[in-house]
Amino acid sequence: MKKLILCLALVLTTLIGQAQTPKHEVRAVWLTTIGGIDWPRTHATSTSAVNQQKRELTRILDQLKKANVNTVLLQTRVRASTIYPSQYEPYDPCLTGRAGGNPGYDPLRFAIEECHKRGMELHAWVVTIPVGKWNSQATKALRNRYPSLIQRIGDEGYMNPEREETGTYIARICREIVDRYDVDGIHLDYIRYPENWKFRVSKEQGRQHITNIVRKIHHAVKQSKRWVKVSCSPIGKYSDLARYSSKGWNAYNTVCQDAQKWLRDGLMDELFPMMYFRGDNFYPFAINWKEHTYGRIIAPGLGIWFLARSEGNWPLSDITRELEFLRSNGLGHTYFRSRFFTDNTKGIYDYVRNRLDTYPALVPALTWEQRTPPQPPRQLYIDESSGTITLYWDNGEDNSDGDYLTYNIYASHGQGGVNINNAQNLIATRVMGNSITFRSNAAHTPIQFAVTAMDRYGNESKALQSSVEPRGARQLLRNDGRQLYLPQRDPALDANFVVIQSLAGNIVKRAYYTDVIDIHDLAEGVYTIHSMNRNKKTHRLGHFIIKR
Repeated sequence: MKKLILCLALVLTTLIGQAQTPKHEVRAVWLTTIGGIDWPRTHATSTSAVNQQKRELTRILDQLKKANVNTVLLQTRVRASTIYPSQYEPYDPCLTGRAGGNPGYDPLRFAIEECHKRGMELHAWVVTIPVGKWNSQATKALRNRYPSLIQRIGDEGYMNPEREETGTYIARICREIVDRYDVDGIHLDYIRYPENWKFRVSKEQGRQHITNIVRKIHHAVKQSKRWVKVSCSPIGKYSDLARYSSKGWNAYNTVCQDAQKWLRDGLMDELFPMMYFRGDNFYPFAINWKEHTYGRIIAPGLGIWFLARSEGNWPLSDITRELEFLRSNGLGHTYFRSRFFTDNTKGIYDYVRNRLDTYPALVPALTWEQRTPPQPPRQLYIDESSGTITLYWDNGEDNSDGDYLTYNIYASHGQGGVNINNAQNLIATRVMGNSITFRSNAAHTPIQFAVTAMDRYGNESKALQSSVEPRGARQLLRNDGRQLYLPQRDPALDANFVVIQSLAGNIVKRAYYTDVIDIHDLAEGVYTIHSMNRNKKTHRLGHFIIKR
């Protein structure tokens, strides 16, 4: 049985003395693959190199998890090339060092599984209009298939945003990703005109062309899986403001990104504006995004690479003030790029981990897509042994139209149950399966727990509390993994047999009713045991957990 193991002492430390911060907040990072500048640093040219490439990614994800990042934007379509086996485009050279080289595994599938193990969302970052160097292998292949679709600007190739085929083609790639992979989002980059494009149409027509592409992608994604978020990274300044000029560089007029309309019309679930600015170039424009959310999610991107001495040498305080401002205005935050964050440039990682995001947060729910919460788990079991506390729960019924449920875990001291509305009590998010194990510490116990179910839209069930009977924690029958010890038989029971059932209600074993039952042939897990008489009437004797 797979278990998530956390340090309970560390978890409880974060529950004490924290300032009030939101329970729902996007905390994201762009993880860049082009040229391997964030990942991968090793080319997958052998079995050992593949394993090293995987270890590099898991180390990054471990760091992000420790800083309570909950959303990873992984560059998936790079430049007319991909990091997964696509039927439309070749592998990107970042994986093996050569264009089209097969890495010997599926990096996108691996990344998704590793993010989900850590309770993080993975969004496939799709670079849309740019296709790379004009004479690169990938661009040549695309030019040969669509001779009139690719335009040259300098040494670079771009898909023509004014051609119908552009939106159709990009939507096809996004649909391929959503159909084949368990992604949580499709994140569109460079969904705009190139800044040096020679316009032959009006800017209003240009905005219509880009919006048509967005609409095709949105339709393709939502037709496959409604819970997959559609997002993009628009230019950080939407347009000129009444008192502040964008200085000639904005989304609406310069590159025809009508991103606020996309929110209003429901074509975008989430925006990550590229707000790589300071002072009056940041704060008024951040407020403008806040005023035009239309109930959707906005998590501005911060240019933390400017902290590096070679890139701008910004003081850390420039970024920390922006982070605090975004939080005070109910906006999320996103880091560009991953490496500058995990390298702790100017102390940014330490600040986030130790002061800003000291415990987990849930991503806001897509209530505009679906708002009915799932049913809560039905029963909670707690096993304390060998320095650990393990929680098991009955998964309950899935009444959502998503494909599976995940679970959030809460904990607190005191009496009266766990307040799941208090963000400080959230200790684990998006747990897959039906168990979690903590390393216990006597100084921090006893503790109360609560478990909620969450669907793919982010809707959360009511809580199942460990302190509430009869749906709360149960007393467990003793076993050593091979033998189960039953309580003294009630003389009033006319029963000669016992039946053992899984949490799903399936009978997995029948035996004579004796003081000790052989259970060596049962798998690890939680079971219910009933007595049964000759008329097949049953009486529940209790529950037990097998852990070996």
